[in-house]
Amino acid sequence: MLSALGSLAAALWAGFHLRSLLLGAVAFLFTADFLKRRRPKNYPPGPPWLPFVGNFFQLGFKQQHLQLQPSHGTKILEPFFPSGETGRVVSGTKLVKKYGNLLSLEFGDFPLVIVTGLPLIKEVLVHQEQNFMNRPMAPIQEYTFKKDGLIMSSGQTWKEQRRFALSTLRNFGLGKKSLEERIQEEAYHLTEAIEEEKGQPFDPHFKINNAVSNVICSITFGKRFEYQDIQFQELLKLLDEITYIEASMQCQLYNLFPRIMKFLPGSHQTLFRKWEKLKLFVSRIIEEHKRDWNPDESRDFIDAYLKEIAKNSGSASSGFREENLICSTLDLLLAGTETTSTTLRWALLYLAINPEIQEKVQAEIDREIGSSQQPSIADRERLPYTNAVIHEVHRMGNILPLNVPREVVADTTVAGYYLPKGTMIVTNLTALHRDPAEWATPDTFNPEHFLENGQFKKRESFLPFSIGKRACLGEQLARSELFIFFTSLMQKFTFRPPDNEKLSLEFRMGITISPVKHRLCAVPRG
Repeated sequence: MLSALGSLAAALWAGFHLRSLLLGAVAFLFTADFLKRRRPKNYPPGPPWLPFVGNFFQLGFKQQHLQLQPSHGTKILEPFFPSGETGRVVSGTKLVKKYGNLLSLEFGDFPLVIVTGLPLIKEVLVHQEQNFMNRPMAPIQEYTFKKDGLIMSSGQTWKEQRRFALSTLRNFGLGKKSLEERIQEEAYHLTEAIEEEKGQPFDPHFKINNAVSNVICSITFGKRFEYQDIQFQELLKLLDEITYIEASMQCQLYNLFPRIMKFLPGSHQTLFRKWEKLKLFVSRIIEEHKRDWNPDESRDFIDAYLKEIAKNSGSASSGFREENLICSTLDLLLAGTETTSTTLRWALLYLAINPEIQEKVQAEIDREIGSSQQPSIADRERLPYTNAVIHEVHRMGNILPLNVPREVVADTTVAGYYLPKGTMIVTNLTALHRDPAEWATPDTFNPEHFLENGQFKKRESFLPFSIGKRACLGEQLARSELFIFFTSLMQKFTFRPPDNEKLSLEFRMGITISPVKHRLCAVPRG
């Protein structure tokens, strides 16, 4: 009897002891997380956060940019998701209104500050840009790019890679007639491919991707691809899938808990496999270049980079190595395809939904350049309404709603608030481009925002390519492509919804915001 009581007491004590240990461990982890996240004095205000995940679930990973838009009584469409959840109408929350234009949040281990309003955006990206030049490295970017390339690199690596890329792009025609002629040639191929649809419903996604990507391929690889090329189609498919997958829940959870998620299946593992396929694709083309490479005659970006690698082969500090070539080439391909293609897809969608605006564009084109002359960059000055429409597509399409993030290089003060080194900074382009104080009809597609007395009017509060030294590397190329492609398509076709189909402005969330899958009819003109 005494023995049984003793065993029971020992068991109860052991259970109590185990529970105490577990409770103690949990309490320790929560306390450690709280102390680690404790905001320093004079840090920007923000909402309360949860241990370990911060504000991740409070904002939601599907529509963070909408949650950060100041509420002004308007309605905004939430994205549509292929899983079956349909888009629904939501109002912008009052986070910015409640906490101000410097709003602090927490995402996993990342302290994050959202910068809203043109004065503060200019303060961060222009006036104090030396303190905000770096890129923060989320675990996914670190896994895939390892601080290489043009977009996610920082410091000396970024400076030398950007300087080289800009110089090389200019050498291969950026800002010159030769590159404009390549864009015109590709616009011709695109209109031919669309003509083959004979006015019947079709999905414009990959036809537009084909054309836009071929321009940057001609610079990086030294050649364009036929639209039926299987290798080219695989490349475009990989780029599109990566753009979408990286915004998935599992990928965001990988950024929060990389040490756990790396052992679990999910879309993050799919993303890594697809990045490896893309790297292998570029590696093979580099090997092809090496076989007939002539250092005295660079045919394209890869040749020019191989020459730079050879020139710096004896320098241990040089960033010119093959891994950086692969990452820089992928950066050019991704940025040079996805952003321009998505903007062009939004343009056709908005004009199919707004036929009266499309008619005005076509009337201006017919009046100024006619139906047979191929559009050129020089025509932009003669087509102010068309130019205004393209700018309004940028504003409403909002494809990079929170810009590409920055990281504080050294302890800094902005608007009286203290920002410690390592803080991630995100500039709120959504709020800027939908600010009712800046735009007469902020949530309506209205080209008049960029017109004054019938002439094109630049707007200071329009920053789709960002500003400062880390502004979009390919802005000039993107603007040229958009104008020539868009004007050529408007010249040749009228875009409208298919019979008995209603077009939607709901969007798909990825690295960029793109239209959901849809079909258009391209009816040949005259």
